[in-house]
Amino acid sequence: MAATPITASTRYINPGVTVVLWLPSVANKSAPTRAEINAGTDLSREIADNSGWQTTSNQSDAPDMGSRFTGKVAGRISADDSSLTTYASKNGIDSRQLMPRDATGFVAWMDGGDVAGQPMDVFPVTVSSVSKPRSVGDEVARIVHQFAITSQPAENVTIPA
Repeated sequence: MAATPITASTRYINPGVTVVLWLPSVANKSAPTRAEINAGTDLSREIADNSGWQTTSNQSDAPDMGSRFTGKVAGRISADDSSLTTYASKNGIDSRQLMPRDATGFVAWMDGGDVAGQPMDVFPVTVSSVSKPRSVGDEVARIVHQFAITSQPAENVTIPA
């Protein structure tokens, strides 16, 4: 008997689907409420680029005297250095006001959109820097927010109704 195949995925591209929120306050990162989500700010239309926003695990060697083979065990979990690049506004009314350096909050990633019952990831963060890269080319002015992820993100949390 053959193994059961995995359920086929519904494939998509992130633009126009993924929702990224800045949440100033969440009591339980593993179960944000609809009120906490609604009190946040949708950054999606202002994000030009992003980096990081994933967790990784180190591998630790686990040798023993009974074998020449060195097995491994999952080690410490960490989050990659993460950033959001947003568009700058000429008048300065943009993400700099919402997320200044040292601001604390949560960045929520709703990869399939803000749809109740689907998963999201919630990253507890502190804004570590807000920089303004300058260009002499044709690139639109941008702001780069770098984030310190302050504790383990809550991954695959159910989006509430």
